[in-house]
Amino acid sequence: MDAKKKLMEELIAEVNVCRRCQLWRHAKNAVPGEGSLDAQVMFIGEAPGYWEDLKGRPFVGAAGRLLDELLSSIGLRREEIYIANVVKHRPPGNRDPKPDEVEACTPYLDRQIKIIQPKVLVTLGRHSTGYVFSRVGLKFRGVTEVRGRVYLKRLFGMPIQILPMFHPAAALYNPNYKAVLAEDFKRLRAILESL
Repeated sequence: MDAKKKLMEELIAEVNVCRRCQLWRHAKNAVPGEGSLDAQVMFIGEAPGYWEDLKGRPFVGAAGRLLDELLSSIGLRREEIYIANVVKHRPPGNRDPKPDEVEACTPYLDRQIKIIQPKVLVTLGRHSTGYVFSRVGLKFRGVTEVRGRVYLKRLFGMPIQILPMFHPAAALYNPNYKAVLAEDFKRLRAILESL
């Protein structure tokens, strides 16, 4: 078994029995993440929702269908990327993750980034963008201000391009965001073509 696969399997096994915060008490399944361990692009969402909690997989509800559509629009398949969330268990009632929950869970996310070593990190929404910005010393004032811009930084000693976007769920509530997301995905395509 190759090293990346072994490291990720160990991490997933830990996430599946994690009790670092209280979120597991209300969840049906942990949602560690999934995709190619050799992905050039890693997407980071906020937290599992209802369907993700039921299935134990990230982005499988309505927001996931939109994400798949957006990926397809630039010639990417889900199997070519890696998708994870800031927290790995669904917060009750889909509320925002609390700071202590984020703090308890993000060591897993950090390890996933180190295992995958993506060239591009796409942060979906304010929680993932705020967290990644905090790791690379960028000030975060909100997704609206930073979305669609590429930030060249070093993360865990690796050069990385960070591309913040609105969360696909936001486009389900505000259809205007769909066009903005489509534009940002075109930017992602251009980044990938330049690699």
